[in-house]
Amino acid sequence: MKSIHFLIAGLIAVAGTAAFAHGNEEHPAKAGAVRKEQKPWGIAADAKKVTRTVELTMSDNMRFTPDRIEVKRGETVRLVVKNAGQMLHELVIGTKKELDEHAALMMKFPNMEHDEPYMTHVKPGKSGELVWTFNRPGQFDFACLVAGHYQAGMVGKITVNP
Repeated sequence: MKSIHFLIAGLIAVAGTAAFAHGNEEHPAKAGAVRKEQKPWGIAADAKKVTRTVELTMSDNMRFTPDRIEVKRGETVRLVVKNAGQMLHELVIGTKKELDEHAALMMKFPNMEHDEPYMTHVKPGKSGELVWTFNRPGQFDFACLVAGHYQAGMVGKITVNP
């Protein structure tokens, strides 16, 4: 009974930041002001503050190319992500712990929709982007959290140098 209460509490916590119905549909473009919330790995930024663009490719072999990114603390980066595969992929930035937790939820609820400024969902043959200021030094992760993709090794590392 106790585990059911924890599961329900977890679902309530996630429901505050996610909606359900994550099929292969494209998420609407982020309109208006981006919600800025400080995260351990940085904060959402305005496109006009971009100092560098990094291009990544996602593929159905469950890999990102490149899978390692280095940035300087304070740098505002536009991540342009191209889906070269035949299935939906996404890029989500976070800490390993947060990505592990989110990936576990995605395995239990594969149709869960989520849309935060530190993620982009990309249909096959399309591109997506996010703009982020890496204002905290450290090692962070990015991953595709579509059910099974993370578990197959679709991950990468971001190093934010001081």
